[in-house]
Amino acid sequence: MWTALFALGIPVLWVAGSPRRPIRAVTRLWVRGVLVLLKVVVGLTYSEQGRAAKPDGPCLIISNHQSVWETLAFVVLFPDVAIIAKRELVKIPVVSWYLARSPMIIIDREAGSGALKQMLTSAQDALADGRSVLIFPEGTRKLPDAAIRFHRGAELLYARLNVPVLPVVIDSGRFWGAAQPFKRPGSVAVSYLSAIRPGLPPATFTKQAESLIQTERSRIDATRISSKCNP
Repeated sequence: MWTALFALGIPVLWVAGSPRRPIRAVTRLWVRGVLVLLKVVVGLTYSEQGRAAKPDGPCLIISNHQSVWETLAFVVLFPDVAIIAKRELVKIPVVSWYLARSPMIIIDREAGSGALKQMLTSAQDALADGRSVLIFPEGTRKLPDAAIRFHRGAELLYARLNVPVLPVVIDSGRFWGAAQPFKRPGSVAVSYLSAIRPGLPPATFTKQAESLIQTERSRIDATRISSKCNP
């Protein structure tokens, strides 16, 4: 019902010429409503740590990927962010109209090197417009305990964009995982790590970023276990 309400706004925005900033504002409103409904209906919330690590200007954001939750939440956590997403997302009724015009960076993974070139060009355009760019380097959702392994897209962006990289670690898969048939109550941990400076050899960047995310994810898991043992 919440999503259906936003179908009413499509003709109005379309007649107005599909202005990007109002569309992004409406998209954020929709996401905020989804997060409120998750809290009220499911009991699923989130908490943030390390907000001071966020760079002042546009940057490249990299995050591990465990569920649909972060695909939505990052629209609120990073207003005006340009999210690199797979083409399948633009097939979702109502929501896809807004996402395609926010605009997100939609890539066709079957296009090979052409998809990488398109992703790089779109990311450069977003940064020039003052927007940060978000990529899930693992390429798809992973189980909470799966090893962190980046695809080559993140390394290419790091090498060519020349901006700080903000690693973000989430554990949403504990509550809304790819292999779970339902959502569970709890609090998703969102942890911002210190930014990685530009200019490192690309392979060094990848190794460092994978290690940072893996270590922080292990720390979050250990904290949860400790909390259960010592309520």
